[in-house]
Amino acid sequence: MPRTTLPPHVRKHRWAGYTYWSRMACAEVPVLDPVVLIGGALHRKEDWGRVEQGMLAAADVLCPDLPGWGEADLLPPYLGPDVPVEALVRLLDDLGIERANVFAGSYGSSVGYRMAQTHPDRIGRMVLAGTMGGIPAESRPMMRAAVALAESGPRERFGPAAIEALMSPEPDIVGKAVVRRIMSMRFGSADDGDLAKFIANTHRLLSRELIDPSVPPAAPILFTTGEHDNLTPPALCRELAFTCPESWYVEIARADHLIHLERPAQLVDLMTRFFSGEELAELPYATVVEDLRRVPVHA
Repeated sequence: MPRTTLPPHVRKHRWAGYTYWSRMACAEVPVLDPVVLIGGALHRKEDWGRVEQGMLAAADVLCPDLPGWGEADLLPPYLGPDVPVEALVRLLDDLGIERANVFAGSYGSSVGYRMAQTHPDRIGRMVLAGTMGGIPAESRPMMRAAVALAESGPRERFGPAAIEALMSPEPDIVGKAVVRRIMSMRFGSADDGDLAKFIANTHRLLSRELIDPSVPPAAPILFTTGEHDNLTPPALCRELAFTCPESWYVEIARADHLIHLERPAQLVDLMTRFFSGEELAELPYATVVEDLRRVPVHA
């Protein structure tokens, strides 16, 4: 059921020659700072479904289409995460939001990480899911194949190839058949603009590392992913978590890279707990819960 009867407000933004968009849904009784949701390479501001609705129980929810996403202008592949970061900061200024909690997943995680480095004062807490600064070597052949199909076809093979790259073959994933159908519809309905953004965003990930850990982010950050994530394996996400002085790591059971679709209620619970500053212990949906502030760096 919807968590609010208030209609979302969609607004156009302009910065540095880019047109981009925000979608703000307001909670009836917010108890936390607004929550910003930044998704993957083909994610749109309207795509958050149960995650958006769940978070509205505690906070206003802001879903942006930053440059390179959804309805916004294409971001050329030679540009890194600084452009969407600065666009997001300007967007927050436009909406009068001084500080927000941020969730950033998959391709969007490099934007979240960079924002935590450059604008920690605008962040309360941050959750990074399926974190990638680049595409791991094991996943590159599949992603290159998906890009080639997006570029030159046949178009009907693009969706299945992209889904195979994103989803694990592991059978014990919650709602796997339903999630596969959702992804098939999303990729199947992609228009030329969507494909151009997917191509540019994936080339950006294939060409270089988008996360530079040399400047530790100051904001408290929780890293999470599904236990069966093949695209950004848990070990790599946990390793990146150690680059942050205030970090936590949570591995979600019976999920892969698409935890926002497979386990939305559990993701909402995790975000609500973390953004509220609660202790993370004995989460029934997690296979691993670690406060990495208490773990030796060599672990």
